[in-house]
Amino acid sequence: MVWDKNTYYDNYDYYKKYREEHKQQKKDYDEKYREENKQKLKEKRKTFNGRKSSRISDWKRRGVLCFDFNLLYDLYINCNKCEICNVEFGDNPRKKNGRCLDHDHNITDKFNIRYVCCRSCNIKLK
Repeated sequence: MVWDKNTYYDNYDYYKKYREEHKQQKKDYDEKYREENKQKLKEKRKTFNGRKSSRISDWKRRGVLCFDFNLLYDLYINCNKCEICNVEFGDNPRKKNGRCLDHDHNITDKFNIRYVCCRSCNIKLK
């Protein structure tokens, strides 16, 4: 069966009831899957594509507005210095010279990207 949006909404009550009845089964499956693939996922996150997809999905979850996330990621990863204070970025993103995407906090709750800057400049601009 091919998933169809209209079919789903026509049978919404059925799917809702199914999810409620199989909640524990899904939870057990998720735990089993998590344990089986924990190491595989850990290794994937260390690869370039794994870090890239993780970063982009994090931006999307946080509300970054962008037409081309691949282009934004390339800009982000290839930027070596803060665009505000010209400090070189460090290896640890949690330190004060870590790389950040700065956005305008006053416009909207969505991210309107302004700079790729260091963490200390990002905090000062808030």
